[in-house]
Amino acid sequence: MHWIAALPMYNVTPALAADWRALLARVHARVADWLAARGDTLAIVESNEPLERFWLRDDLLLSQTCGYPLVHALADRVRLIATPDFDIDGCAGGNYHSVLVTAARLTAASLEACRGLRAAYNGDDSNSGMNLFRHAVAPLAEGGPFFSSVLKTGGHLASLRALAIDRTADVAAIDCVTFAFVREHLPELAGGVREIGVTASAPGLPFIASNALPADAATLLADALDAAVRVHPELARRLKLKGFVRRPAGDYQSILAMEGAAIARGYPVLA
Repeated sequence: MHWIAALPMYNVTPALAADWRALLARVHARVADWLAARGDTLAIVESNEPLERFWLRDDLLLSQTCGYPLVHALADRVRLIATPDFDIDGCAGGNYHSVLVTAARLTAASLEACRGLRAAYNGDDSNSGMNLFRHAVAPLAEGGPFFSSVLKTGGHLASLRALAIDRTADVAAIDCVTFAFVREHLPELAGGVREIGVTASAPGLPFIASNALPADAATLLADALDAAVRVHPELARRLKLKGFVRRPAGDYQSILAMEGAAIARGYPVLA
């Protein structure tokens, strides 16, 4: 088998993208003997095709997805490897949340004060940008629209630009890991928004592989990820990684529970 690997989720800057590729290279070195014994190869690639299609490739050795597609389009169709444990507030034990932000030019001090403003979100299949946002708004919406308009931007950085630069939206929910990287590497962009709260927590974005991967290799990959963080502390520091946790797939059902709670309140879509 000619395997491929890519980590597409937290490439906030080119330097960070290079560091995520470096992490994959460290993993590659750790599993080289296993690959050679099978006559297999591994290429670290760019995920240029639609992510859902990429994540479902039979030759996918390692990638990272979002918890929302994991429990929807990818449910029972990929193998869960491990969940990153980030050295970021709110990320203990492999969890994360979204940071609720408004444009810095606005005075709204809470999500409730954002009624009637313009919302931005990254995509319909995002847990951090849509599902957690919807879950936070649902108790306030009272079964009707809460925002005056909703803009789908295609990514968290685009949502931040919509608030801070383009002024095409006023409020958004940003993955706290993304936001931590933005604050460190893109401070001018971070300075254009203001935090007004956080969403509920959810299991972090998991590393996955194809179901074609042998079960014993899943443990090998998880061990290789652990070793990459332990043996290369400077790389781990730049990626804000403390390590990886091995969470059961059932943990991710909490994402479906939050979706169900919003629907039960009469708020099935962000509006």
